[in-house]
Parts: sequence; structure tokens; C-alpha cells
Amino acid sequence: MLAKDIKTGTVVVHEGAPVLIRGITVHSPSARGAATLYKFRARNVLTRNKVDITMKGTDVIEEADFSRREVQMLYTDATHLFVMDKEDYQQYELPLEDVEEELKYVTEGLEGMRAMIYNDGCVGLELPAAVELTITQCDPGVKGNSATSRSKPATLETGLVVQVPEYIKEGERLKIDTRTGEYLARA
Repeated sequence: MLAKDIKTGTVVVHEGAPVLIRGITVHSPSARGAATLYKFRARNVLTRNKVDITMKGTDVIEEADFSRREVQMLYTDATHLFVMDKEDYQQYELPLEDVEEELKYVTEGLEGMRAMIYNDGCVGLELPAAVELTITQCDPGVKGNSATSRSKPATLETGLVVQVPEYIKEGERLKIDTRTGEYLARA
């Protein structure tokens, strides 16, 4: 796989270990003939260490042999999140600190959530691009003359706080982008 074709969420082999790509930064030099550099923020899925990888766009990197399985959330306890495979009902547990970012978007009955399986163990969660969450706390909008759209903070059912337009009310369901954590639309 070429470095320029790698997307966020891809699992590749770096220095003999599988790493999950979390973020990508592209640097295009201004000099003629200079190669575009791709900087990847990644996490080693076995040791959980953060890894920085810098490559030219034409460099080749091996994609890791992973399977992705459709799962649903069962429950969480003080230390782990438990999910179940929808096909064979196998249960997997993930330490809460490993899925801290994903938990902001996970609710019971969330469709489209997939577990990344490596060596018969779950090493991470992959969320759908957008999820629907209900507002649990939001200040009322203030009427006034404003030429620009204003926003206000809203707390969602998972504890996530997002900026929403002023006309949004408490109790409404919203679509939230899981990659950026931003409000997309009413559900």
C-alpha cells in the first residue's frame, strides 16, 4: 500500500508490529521536484504506545492482517468495556483507558460499531462516521439581533460537550461526527 493511499483508521505494519493510524498531516514542499511528506500519528495496537511515522507519498508500507467484526456494546464496569460479536456472540473486553476517546460516542444499541480483531483478541473499536446522541443539558437560546450565527455548549447523554446552534433545545437528538466531535445536524 502506498503512503499516500493510507486513511485514518487503517492498520499497517511498522517495524514488525501492527499500528493503527489515528491522524495524518500532509506537508507539500515548495521546491520543485521535492516529495510530499506524510506524517502519521499512530498507536501500536499491542503495546498501546504512540508512534510517529514520516514517509514520502510513493513509499510502500504493508497493511496488517486484521479482521473487523460488527459488535454491540454489552456494558462497562470500573475498568473495562464489554462488547459482543453480532455473528458468533463471542464477547470481548477492552480496557477503558484504551477506548477513552471512543466511549464519548458509544451508547446502547449503537449500529455500525466494529471491533478490530488481531490474534483472536479485540485490540480496538471502529465507530461509524456519525452517531445520534440526545442533549441532556443545554442553556436556552437568547433572542437578539445578530447578523451571524451564534453557538452554545450542549452536554450530550454520554457526557460529551459540543457547540451547537443557538436554536437547538434540550432533549433533541443530534448527529455528531465521531472523527471531529462536531455537531452535524438534527437527527
